[in-house]
Amino acid sequence: MKLLVQKSELSGPVLIPASKSHTIRAIVIASLADGQSTIRNPLDSLDTAAAVRCCRAFGAQIQREDEWTVHGIGGNLQTPDNVVDVANSGTTFYFLLGTAALLDGCCVITGDEQIRKRPAQPLIDSLNQLGADIFSTRGGGLAPVVVRGPLQGGFTTIEALTSQWVSSILISAPLAPSDTELYVTGLNERPYVQITLNWLESQGIVVFHENMEAFHIKGGQSYHGYDASVPGDFSSATFFLCAGALPGSQVLLQGLDMNDAQGDKAVVQMVTDMGAHVDVRENAIQISGSDLSGIEIDMNATPDALPAMSVVGCLAEGTTRLLNVPQARVKETDRISVMREELAKMDAHVEELPDGLVLHHSELHGARVDGHGDHRVVMALAVAGLAANGTTEIDGAEAMRITFPNFVDLMRSLGARIELRET
Repeated sequence: MKLLVQKSELSGPVLIPASKSHTIRAIVIASLADGQSTIRNPLDSLDTAAAVRCCRAFGAQIQREDEWTVHGIGGNLQTPDNVVDVANSGTTFYFLLGTAALLDGCCVITGDEQIRKRPAQPLIDSLNQLGADIFSTRGGGLAPVVVRGPLQGGFTTIEALTSQWVSSILISAPLAPSDTELYVTGLNERPYVQITLNWLESQGIVVFHENMEAFHIKGGQSYHGYDASVPGDFSSATFFLCAGALPGSQVLLQGLDMNDAQGDKAVVQMVTDMGAHVDVRENAIQISGSDLSGIEIDMNATPDALPAMSVVGCLAEGTTRLLNVPQARVKETDRISVMREELAKMDAHVEELPDGLVLHHSELHGARVDGHGDHRVVMALAVAGLAANGTTEIDGAEAMRITFPNFVDLMRSLGARIELRET
């Protein structure tokens, strides 16, 4: 599928969909819990559907209606009947490596072409140090991965290129029989670890840590059924914040809680610092576009925001530097390289750094660009199309369904001239 986008100004309210990060954590914890859980306002997307399907493979019973009901397995995982396929969900892949390590048996975990390129060796090494027996069938820590448990606990260290490796251990280690000592170096994306810690705290799980560098996780603990609502997704909101920051637009983003731990809420301050007019309200954010000025931004805690912010950087006067985000290279795509490549097709002046991008003020022109199968790249290029002269044609638009199935509908409700077409 492809998107056709023409220059547009946005106006009106938009209800931001639920958080993918929270929804997947909610599914995994409910599946490991004793009893029944109710997940209210979940995100229904390809990634969360993959998490549901995989948790069912280990024995959880999950009903997906308006509210999702999960009958957990109480930590007693069943051996899957077949290979467990996470599709395109990196969060599910990494979380399931830890979860499957609790299995008193063996299973195989794999995913699509992008997942089979994503590194997992540091997480595999740590889980093996804690008593599991995990190996990559192709070597190098790449899926497919064979996982044999059960996890025992103990001592391990990990250099955390992605926070998802740390969260995987934090979720699974409380169910191991012995305590776990986890030492973390080079932690990227710290807010996502805080999201996990908040979920564990809500469950009464005992975890001590020193500045997210040294964790002590009590063994022999358990998860319990719960009733919780999923907050709005600041990662999805990023595209509307960035589009709303452009001159002539005025958007009210609803369903967002600035008290939530999500790192991408920092985008609100980023666009404010660049000159947008922002009014933070209770569960809503009003943003009015303005002439923007380039700034330097440390993106380490917000790698998912890099594609959209690189578009804003091109449209701001002067120079914008997006720095300290090397982990953006190991997401669904190498987002640093891909955004430089695709924005250049639209006549943007972009420099690629090892850990980020330097963006110079540019007049964008519509062009045929490629989303590279990355949902955030597709949606970021759609934002670029709203500001570009002429028509922007984005290939691979079906990737939006991974996290944001109704992106086009919501954009059109605000006045965007955007159309989804079959190819």
